[in-house]
Amino acid sequence: MISAVVFDMDGVLIDTEPVWEEVRRGYVARSGGRWLPDTQSRLMGMSTAEWSGYLDVDLGVRRGAGRVAEEVIDEMAARYRSELPLIPGALDAIRRLGSEFPLGLASSSPRRLIDQVLASAGVGDAFEVTVSTEECSAGKPDPEVYLVAARSLGVPPQQCCAVEDSSNGLRSAAAAGLAVVAVPHPQYPPAPDALAGATLVADRLDDLTVSRVRALRDSG
Repeated sequence: MISAVVFDMDGVLIDTEPVWEEVRRGYVARSGGRWLPDTQSRLMGMSTAEWSGYLDVDLGVRRGAGRVAEEVIDEMAARYRSELPLIPGALDAIRRLGSEFPLGLASSSPRRLIDQVLASAGVGDAFEVTVSTEECSAGKPDPEVYLVAARSLGVPPQQCCAVEDSSNGLRSAAAAGLAVVAVPHPQYPPAPDALAGATLVADRLDDLTVSRVRALRDSG
């Protein structure tokens, strides 16, 4: 039986993967680094410490990971303040599922951005638990962020549903033992192996109904 729902944030509730790519790509270019063909797919799911170190060392920014993280997050926060790109159906999905299940959030975004997004969207109180991978020892695809979210909700992972979009997010939730719903981002489709770990693939959040969530373990 599904007893709780844990949402990813970027790419599921807000359409920020293109914003993250634009901001980090521009930052690397201005810093004299080199953006690689697989950079965006590698970055998706990394914790703050992981992606800032990757930009600094692997992409040649050479400013120090702490400074890289601070400057990129400052730019992201400014973008969010000017416009919050909510994905269609996100608020309705939160309210719909939140009326029947306790909700958690397991995000690769830093705590500062999680809190800003939820407050700006007016849904901070809808989530009983929010966890950032920067508060964990490793980012997605490591399962830790989902295990922490489930434990904080007081629900076994096997009784939780995860709502994810990216390859590393899907892998993380599946490795943690959650029932996984994939809502793929059309611009950043997940890898076939990651998508294969999902119990349900939904085209949009409007398709994620209470009855479909309750049926996940019956069909999985």
